[in-house]
Amino acid sequence: LALAWSATEEVPAMLKVAFATDDRVRVNQHFGAALGFAIYALDEDRAKLVEVAEFAEDSMDGNDNKLPAKINTLAGCAAVYCLAVGGSAVRQLLAHGIQPIRLEAETTIESLLGELRKAVRDGGIPWVDKALKRDKDDTRFDRMAEEGWQE
Repeated sequence: LALAWSATEEVPAMLKVAFATDDRVRVNQHFGAALGFAIYALDEDRAKLVEVAEFAEDSMDGNDNKLPAKINTLAGCAAVYCLAVGGSAVRQLLAHGIQPIRLEAETTIESLLGELRKAVRDGGIPWVDKALKRDKDDTRFDRMAEEGWQE
């Protein structure tokens, strides 16, 4: 995976996506028990690893408060890919505007990033289309204010 941005270049974060992983190569973790997340910012041409979050293994056992901490770590992400996710976590993620994506099998992050870049460019993945539309709608009101829009 080639990271096309330099450390001094601003990352155009059209879309931020997290991947539940313990090796930063494959999505291979259940959301609630994930030892880590790799968080990428991407557009139609490039993807950049912008954050890695890791959790101590012993903090997962019997810890009822692990979901809020994980969800807070994903603030600003449009989605999180994982192998499994419980109903409570799904509800909490959706309430924070994060789409949980459950995969049937371990999948490389690189292949998923390729699919996501294509979806940003061409559309076709409903949650990506929705996330990009929401970002565009947020700027619509700013543009109207600049133009002196009134009722």
